[in-house]
Amino acid sequence: MNKLTKLGASALCGSLAAISAANAGDLTVTGGVDMSWISLDDETTGNPLGIGSNLTFAGSGELDNGWSVALSVAHLNGNGYSNTNVTVGVPGLGDFRISQGVSGAGICRMDDLTPNVWEEAWGTGLGTGIDMVSGASGAANVEFTPSGTPDGLTARIVYSPSGGSKSADKTSGGTSGLTESGYDITLEATSDVTGVDGLTIYGGIANIEQNVNGTTYSGDKDETTVGAKYAMGSWTIGYQWSEEDTGRAAATTQYDNDAYGITFNINDDLSVGYNHYESSNQSVTAEATSIQIAYTMGGASIRLAEASADNMKYQTTAAFDRDATTLSVSLAF
Repeated sequence: MNKLTKLGASALCGSLAAISAANAGDLTVTGGVDMSWISLDDETTGNPLGIGSNLTFAGSGELDNGWSVALSVAHLNGNGYSNTNVTVGVPGLGDFRISQGVSGAGICRMDDLTPNVWEEAWGTGLGTGIDMVSGASGAANVEFTPSGTPDGLTARIVYSPSGGSKSADKTSGGTSGLTESGYDITLEATSDVTGVDGLTIYGGIANIEQNVNGTTYSGDKDETTVGAKYAMGSWTIGYQWSEEDTGRAAATTQYDNDAYGITFNINDDLSVGYNHYESSNQSVTAEATSIQIAYTMGGASIRLAEASADNMKYQTTAAFDRDATTLSVSLAF
């Protein structure tokens, strides 16, 4: 890990420096690499080797008025721009997180929180095409996390003024096309609220305005999700339900999703898990299942998943039923 100290606010948050000068801050650089091998049963795999790299810059500082400022910039493979956000903390009010719409916020944080030891059932390399809730986080947005909520309760409110994303300083993104403004509201309650040790419940709603044109869209897109996780000793179990009303005038107008998972920690380093996700578009149900094992040793992690998927991308022909074995080695530095 590299650390650069005494970084001015102008480097952390651009125009926010005009509000007040900043005290000395920190900038840290972290990174890692994932190497994988995948085998697809009963079909041609091609080159089974894969590699993924990432680099994250995280900066923090404090303004003279007591406000805190945090910056996060992440890059993926080939210097791909993945995730940038600035969080401004206002004492007595809460945190404001400004994101360029390329990372999870609001209800997108809850697309699938069911327990697993590596990846969700749909995320082990099969390309299932399963639809999940995403809310307003697909566009540039502001997420507000108020302070002063009861211990164990976290509330978040997300607002996106339009469908554009990745706008640079003093520019705008998106058009006045099909996607307009949107908002998310989410709540998460831990055992301090539920009164049951190890029990966490969560849920959220989202509304995305769409330009009604009578042929493609007949209304707004609405999303809802609720879920629960319970940890007891080495075991964790969880279930989540979600629904999306697409607002389309025809074709797929609704998705109903169910997911569940269970994990067991054999010891501090070795874990196993089972994860399942199914999604119905009212005519076809797509399913994904994964059995996983993960071993961690310092900054190295070794993960193995046996995955299967049926009716991928909501298609019913045999070509959309697939199985895969995926081995991954991750190194952090």
